[in-house]
Amino acid sequence: MRSTPAFQTRHRNGSPIAARPRRLLQISPDSPSRLMRRGQRDRCRECGNRIEWYLHGDPHRRPVRVHPGELPAARVPAACRWHVSSGVAYPAGDGSGWCRLPHAAVCPAHDADLTCAGLSGLRRALSMTTRRLIDAGAFTPAPTLDPSAAVGAAARGCRPARPAVKLLYVRYLASRPVEEIRCVAQTLRRDRCANPLITSDTPSGTWRLMPVTVAGDQLILPADVMAVYNLSRLLYAEQLRWRAQRCPQHAVTPAAADLAASDWQPFDPLRHHEHIHTRLPVGVRRPRPHHGVRQAVRR
Repeated sequence: MRSTPAFQTRHRNGSPIAARPRRLLQISPDSPSRLMRRGQRDRCRECGNRIEWYLHGDPHRRPVRVHPGELPAARVPAACRWHVSSGVAYPAGDGSGWCRLPHAAVCPAHDADLTCAGLSGLRRALSMTTRRLIDAGAFTPAPTLDPSAAVGAAARGCRPARPAVKLLYVRYLASRPVEEIRCVAQTLRRDRCANPLITSDTPSGTWRLMPVTVAGDQLILPADVMAVYNLSRLLYAEQLRWRAQRCPQHAVTPAAADLAASDWQPFDPLRHHEHIHTRLPVGVRRPRPHHGVRQAVRR
């Protein structure tokens, strides 16, 4: 006796059945990456070409953009060869005749890297694809911001496009405003959840001015304070929900797979200095310091 009926290849009239049986996709609990293969496909926001998201092999497991498909290792310089293992991308070759390639090495929106000078043909082809997408209206490149205009906007205290968020005693750089961060879980319809992380029935963080620090709040840079969306005062479970980028509904269903890479990137003030804002956003009242802190400021 079979628990699942066998798939029939023909109808009763003898005509073939074109449909194929569905395969149930499951993710192993001990997998290094919980991101499903479908969720790794995306388009570059800077050039519009197709990319694939993978987790980096470093301890931070930050998401990286990889060029789709494999390339012959003989055509790729040794410094640009990557390989993928168990959903994790490593910046080195695996000894085979094929390798992967980081998208940043051939992205037309950036200057050509001298270490990957042998990939000029692929870079030229991606540039032509970007031009065709722009001409067809399928892609609109991000406008180039004037540095003086960016400084003026920061001085007015507008909401940062990529805010710094502090949770679990670590500062992260988000890829979009806090109100627009969406859940990355998969719904029952097999698409991405549209719910934001901030809801009316859950506690939210507060904007605070914190000193610019490096390496685990140990080295204070000679700069002004920066605006940080602080979530450290929330419960530990709420901070875990934000770190996993799950809405309250999917936070209680950990078996649901991820259909997109998380928006968190470890904040480094030396590399992300353009995202440091020295004033609180508009409409946010600065928290009143305690008596001891006020005396320290006066000194």
